[in-house]
Amino acid sequence: MSLDALVADVAACATPPTLVNPLRDRADDLDRPDAPTIRRANVLAYLAARPRPRAVLAGEAMGWRGGRFSGIAFTSEKQLAQWGAPFAASSLREGGWTESSATIIHGVLDELDAEYEVVLWNTVPFHPHPAGRPLANRAPKAGEVALGRPFLERLVSLLGPAQVIAVGRVAEGALGDLATGRVRHPAQGGATACREGLRALLG
Repeated sequence: MSLDALVADVAACATPPTLVNPLRDRADDLDRPDAPTIRRANVLAYLAARPRPRAVLAGEAMGWRGGRFSGIAFTSEKQLAQWGAPFAASSLREGGWTESSATIIHGVLDELDAEYEVVLWNTVPFHPHPAGRPLANRAPKAGEVALGRPFLERLVSLLGPAQVIAVGRVAEGALGDLATGRVRHPAQGGATACREGLRALLG
């Protein structure tokens, strides 16, 4: 078992129409022609740069302004542009997207000099959206959480981090005994509590 195989299996996972699989799916009006290939390369490069992380931060699901286009949890295309090669944007939007949760999470990691000591992932490594609204988010359903959890378990097994931190209640419920800690999700007024929680656990 390897991280390459894990990423390949996420890409191959069959998902319903209201779950976008960023590592497999593309939309003609939103994505570059080779978007899934770009996103798979982004994820593999991201993981390769963090071979022995001390923590995995597990969120809920890919957000449409973040992982839906970057391929990486809690990470926007704007951040990929700041990181530079080999990372690349996959959407057709000029300049890429930005996401507030991604800005908050990476801001704390940068502050703590922990960017390369932490791997970001999602309980659901797909983008749940309302029917007919691909550029919107919704909470994942129980079956979708169950679909994604084995990938998170494999990631934790492969990386062996000392900490597995749930970001939000959905992730906490899905992780169960795997979680060693929990922080507030940064969305919907949770930014300050999320920052404080991450500083306490990672500082």
